[in-house]
Amino acid sequence: MILSSEHILATTEQTLTQQIIDRRDRYMSINYPRYPIAMVRGEGCYLEDAEGKRYLDLFAGFGAGLLGHCHPDLVRTITEQANKLWHPGNLMHTEPQALLAERIACHGFDGRSFFCHSGADANEAAIKLARLYGKARPGADGKRYKVISANDGFHGRSFGTMLATGQQKAREGFEPFLPGFVNVAYNDLMAIKHAIDVETVAVIIEPIQGEGGVNVPDDDYLPRLRELCNEHDLLMICDEVWTGCGRTGRYFAYQHWGIEPDIMTLAKGVGGGLAVGVMCAKPHIAELYNCNTQGGVKHATTLGGNCLSMAVSVTIFDLLNRHGLVEHAAELGQWAMERLRRFAQHCPTVKDVRGKGLMIGIELNPQAQGSPFNNVNEVVERCMECGVLTNAIQGAVLRLAPPVIISQSQMEEGLDVIEHAIST
Repeated sequence: MILSSEHILATTEQTLTQQIIDRRDRYMSINYPRYPIAMVRGEGCYLEDAEGKRYLDLFAGFGAGLLGHCHPDLVRTITEQANKLWHPGNLMHTEPQALLAERIACHGFDGRSFFCHSGADANEAAIKLARLYGKARPGADGKRYKVISANDGFHGRSFGTMLATGQQKAREGFEPFLPGFVNVAYNDLMAIKHAIDVETVAVIIEPIQGEGGVNVPDDDYLPRLRELCNEHDLLMICDEVWTGCGRTGRYFAYQHWGIEPDIMTLAKGVGGGLAVGVMCAKPHIAELYNCNTQGGVKHATTLGGNCLSMAVSVTIFDLLNRHGLVEHAAELGQWAMERLRRFAQHCPTVKDVRGKGLMIGIELNPQAQGSPFNNVNEVVERCMECGVLTNAIQGAVLRLAPPVIISQSQMEEGLDVIEHAIST
């Protein structure tokens, strides 16, 4: 049989996905459950797989693709920087680091930034800094070291951060654990108050829980927590790994509640898909990491703050500001949630719609009468079949975190598919 060039091309494209999967299974550690899809290119809010199928991306790689895929300004920035300087090592000064630290301080609070690779890295740096604070300002029984965090929170999978993470699945099998971590109910100030003792030094909290199911606290929770931390000389660490850099309609989510943390951590969106983590601390706290006054290096990382990543992060902040994307996220997110809430009034499988900006959770009830699906993963798969990427979390919540460059017409396209997948 003689095959046409079109058939040969189709066969090649069809087998590429399996070739990639086979190589992964042969040579990679199988850490992640993956869909049988291999993405090969992206542009804006869209991805394309090896079969040529196009997807509207409403999840942006766990929120990391803040400005979508292959944004031309970010491509230009990284190309120019790649031709100039990559990473001379952190014993040298580089302009991209200084510029990014300046952007973060200008849009947030007057903090001092440390650069690393991920959210777990950033939170690990924050926890270590808190322990130095507890040593410098001891309690009645000596050094303070305990950190309080919230159930269903997620702060990382390192040996320190997995204990701050209030989800048992993140720590199963890794006993014995490090001491000094207490998990309490989220959005419950009295639970935190009762957990404080003479060894407590900090509270780490997500302004909006991401992995916990897009949980938004009561309006007075974070302001009262700020007061409680002040009262007991506790560091308030805001984990903005999910919520930072404009996603929620403010540059940083703590700003919705008119407070300032002592330490803020960033990752995901701040790198736009590159491996960037940030720990930003108020000056008197960051001083505890000052190698010139503290007798040497207290915390460091080799590749953190490399010029390629820093240059891209600087451009991200500049684009957010230049194009009004933070305000756009606030307005479009509000419109989307209002539409979804109207839909929920006539769809018994939707229990709740919550979030801020373009961080949206749709809580579903698969047990509702007439529900066309058995679990939220089925909804994700239905959407994927129709070319829309979403995410399921906590067994009941459909999670949306599209690039903040998404247009209203693209959001409408995605919500049409989601509502259809939920209701029929």
